[in-house]
Amino acid sequence: MQTDVFIIQTVQQAFSKRRRPPHFTNFEHCEECAEHDRLLCSRDIYSLRIEEVGNMGWDPICFISPEGFAYYLPALIRLALAEPVAPYDWYGAQLIGHLSYDGSRNERILACTIAQRRAVVTFLQHLVETRAQLVDAYRRSEKLLSAIDYWSRTDDSI
Repeated sequence: MQTDVFIIQTVQQAFSKRRRPPHFTNFEHCEECAEHDRLLCSRDIYSLRIEEVGNMGWDPICFISPEGFAYYLPALIRLALAEPVAPYDWYGAQLIGHLSYDGSRNERILACTIAQRRAVVTFLQHLVETRAQLVDAYRRSEKLLSAIDYWSRTDDSI
């Protein structure tokens, strides 16, 4: 079984050449999108904190572009592997939702290379091996298995 540190390093390596987009949301759409964009533009994969993305009712990742999502995936995986911090729930449950969003039509998958998709699958399988109780407690088992299926595909016809 791999360690959390190994998984984080694997994901960081896979996404290391990912360029930071100039904007992360459709910031001209509305004030909420603009606020989320300002927050995400002020952070990077090392400084993003659970306090900024852990509120399911005010989650900038819901509004992020596929390229922005790919840029921030190493940070989101780091947060998902961290111990839950009150008053926030376990971030893994939220991330599983983002990774399985829109089923097999998830544009976030297409924004990633095959190597990056494999790194995400390694992370998801690690959740199965190390966080099964949390996954079950948050009723995310089915979504987790679906995410593994979607991210395992190696063609661009997702």
